[in-house]
Amino acid sequence: MIVRAVGEDDYDWILDLNRANEIATSPLDKTKLASMVTASFAAVALPQAAFMLSFDQNAAYDSPNFVWFRQRVSRFVYVDRIVVSEHERGGGIARAFYEGLFDAARDAKHTQIVCEVNFDPPNPASDAFHARLGFTAMGEARLENGKGVRYLKRDL
Repeated sequence: MIVRAVGEDDYDWILDLNRANEIATSPLDKTKLASMVTASFAAVALPQAAFMLSFDQNAAYDSPNFVWFRQRVSRFVYVDRIVVSEHERGGGIARAFYEGLFDAARDAKHTQIVCEVNFDPPNPASDAFHARLGFTAMGEARLENGKGVRYLKRDL
């Protein structure tokens, strides 16, 4: 498995993969994706199969979920999204992304990895996955788009 930094040549397939998974994530266009990659702590991909976008507490990013964490945690890396294509799920890609992120965040002296998982609409596979990685709940919110999210953290 060769994971590498996201480049502009990845944008089209990333946007296609994100579109196929918008119920669990949120919409993206090329301009927003480019801005997110520029501001990211880590933007990595397994080409044509999966990608991850994450931000530390100093990022120029205004997602309501990111802002929720910034108001409560001093040193963190926020995982905005990990999207794995349907035919690659269960193969350890998301776990590999997280393990690499845990190492990079520790090296950068961050104290927590944080993320959110939808509870409405429910995402039981993501709940179970994050529990296996040691994430615990630290709050919930109802977003303007109607989604309900559970905020999770994992201490490093």
